[in-house]
Formats: sequence, C-alpha cells, structure tokens
Amino acid sequence: MIIEALRGRHPEIDLCVLRARGGAGGSELMGVPVVGDDGDLARLLADGVRFFAVGLGAVGDNRPRAVLFRLASEHGLQALSVQHPSAIVSPSATLAAGCQVLAGAVVGTDAQLGANVIVNSRAVVEHDCRIGDHAHVASGAVLAGGVTVGAAAHVGAGAVVKQGLRIGTGSIVGAGAAVVDDVADGQTVVGVPARPIQKKGGR
Repeated sequence: MIIEALRGRHPEIDLCVLRARGGAGGSELMGVPVVGDDGDLARLLADGVRFFAVGLGAVGDNRPRAVLFRLASEHGLQALSVQHPSAIVSPSATLAAGCQVLAGAVVGTDAQLGANVIVNSRAVVEHDCRIGDHAHVASGAVLAGGVTVGAAAHVGAGAVVKQGLRIGTGSIVGAGAAVVDDVADGQTVVGVPARPIQKKGGR
C-alpha cells in the first residue's frame, strides 16, 4: 500500500525496500528492489538515500513502527509523508513528518496528525481531531469531530468514536467498537458500546 501511494504521488522518486533486521523476504517487493535491512541505514545514507517511510504495519502494538521511525531519523534520514492519490486531506489539516494517509481516507478541517501516524484505507478523521505520534487509525474507522487520540494508540478497523472523546496514550480500541466514553491510557476497549476488557482474575 505504501509503495502504491508513493508511486502515485511521487513517481519521480526511486524506491528501495529495507527489511526489518532478521526478517525473511525476497529480492524485490512489488517490483521495488530489497537492498538490505535496517542495519544498512548508514550505508544507504552514504549512497545518497535521503528519505524514508515506515512500511511496517501495526495491529494493536505500534512500538515497532515507532522504533523504526526513530532509528531512521537518528541516522539522518528524513521522514517522507505519504498521501494516496485517492485520499482527501483538508488544506487546513496539519500532518507531521512521516504521516501516511492511505487509499480513500479522509482527514478533515483543522485536524492535526502527529509524526508517523497511519490513517488507513477509508478511515475518517473528522474536523479538529488531534492524533498523537505513532498512532494508527485502522481501515474504515471513524473519528467524529474533536476526538483526541494519544500517542501510539490503535483505533481498530471499523471502530466509531463519538465526538469530543479522548482515546488514551497506548490504548487499543477493538475492531468494530462503538466508543461513547473516554478511554484511559493503556486501556483496551471492545464491543458496542465499547467497554474495557476485564483483566484476568478481575471482577
């Protein structure tokens, strides 16, 4: 998906792929050459590579994406924001470095997206939302106006969040959930209406 979006918006850029260290893979991905792993960042910088986009997805745990983002940034590479040609982003929205707004997604008026945020396919981030660094709004999720999503939080596929609520830092909203109350930091909520998952041994 990232390769497709980059080709659509930036056909002038030559692309290459790095695997996560120790990861399996072939010599190319969607016709783009695989040139090493994340241990080769310094070599690529010396070879003239200047930009990066994190292609690793996240289901619930956004920490690996955050680690890769920081690693590439610390090596001096610049995070490239990615916007699929079919995405709609308001001119008044603010997207920090490395944001990815994918096919059919909508980002509304005065929304603010932090670094390395994913707004996945057909997700909607309405007006005045605030999305923290490394958060993921998954495919088909809808954030009504004025929602705040904390850093590294995950809003699952098809979830709906009522206007004005806060989704806490590092929290998880399960797929298909309907969120009608704030979600605390680190909490996981599921269902319609969304309720916290009971911890093992809890009452």
